[in-house]
Amino acid sequence: MTEAADAEAKTDDLIVEREDGVLTVTFNRPEARNAMTWDMYMGLAEACETADGDESIRVMVLRGAGGKAFVAGTDIAQFTEFDGPAGVAYEKRISEVLARLRAVNVPVIAAIDGYCVGGGLGIAACADVRIASPRARFGVPIARTLGNCLSGDTLSLLIELLGRARVVDMLLRARFIESDEALTAGFVGLVTEDIAEATAEWANTLKGHAPLTMWSVKEVVRRLSDAGGSVDDEDIVERIYGSEDFHSAVHAFIDKTPYEWRGR
Repeated sequence: MTEAADAEAKTDDLIVEREDGVLTVTFNRPEARNAMTWDMYMGLAEACETADGDESIRVMVLRGAGGKAFVAGTDIAQFTEFDGPAGVAYEKRISEVLARLRAVNVPVIAAIDGYCVGGGLGIAACADVRIASPRARFGVPIARTLGNCLSGDTLSLLIELLGRARVVDMLLRARFIESDEALTAGFVGLVTEDIAEATAEWANTLKGHAPLTMWSVKEVVRRLSDAGGSVDDEDIVERIYGSEDFHSAVHAFIDKTPYEWRGR
C-alpha cells in the first residue's frame, strides 16, 4: 500500500497524498461543505508534521473537495454541549493547530473554490499564498449565525492580511467578501477559473526554488507577525549563509552551471 493510500485509509474526511514533492491535503466532507471535525483538525496538524519530516516534500497544498467549499467552518454539531471553559479550550486548541500550520517549513498554497468561512478562513490565512476561483466567498458571519467569537490570535492574523477596517466590517455586518475584493485586498494572489492548473503551476514553480530561502521568508514573516515589530533573525541568517545550498549555488552561479537545491 502506498503512503497516499495509507493516509486515505486512515480517514475519508481528510485525505493526505504525496506526489512529486507536493503534499496535498484535501478536506473531504463535500456533503457538509467540508466543515471541520476535531479529527480533521488533528489530521491537519499531523500533515504538517509529515511535511516537515520528509525532505522530499517541497510544497504543501490545501484544497476542499466538491467544488462548493474550501472549508465552511467547524462542524456546528460539535458545539451543542459547549460552555465557557469548553469554548476557551476549543479556541486554544484551534490556535495551536493554526500556529502549527503557519510554522510548516515548506511553502503552503491554499486553493480556494467556493465558501471559505470561519475556521476555513483561518486555515486559508495561515497559508503562504492563496489562489481562488471566481466562486470563492470569504467571511465569518457568526454575528448572525452562532453568536460565538474569534480568538485574538485569529482576529489579529485576519487584520494583518485583510486590514482592520475590512475585518471589523466583515464581522459586525456578518458580510462575505467576493474573490475580486479578496484579490484587491491582497489576500489572494490570483483569481482563475482553472484553479487546479494554476495551483499545479505555482507548486511547480516553488519546487524549483531554494527551500531554505523560502523557509527564511516564511520564518521572518511569522516572527514579525507574532512579535508585532522587529525580531531577532541572527539564527536564520546564520543558517542560510552557512548552508550547503548557499555555498554550492554561489559557485554554480559563477561557473554558469545549474544547481539542484538540497535544502541543507
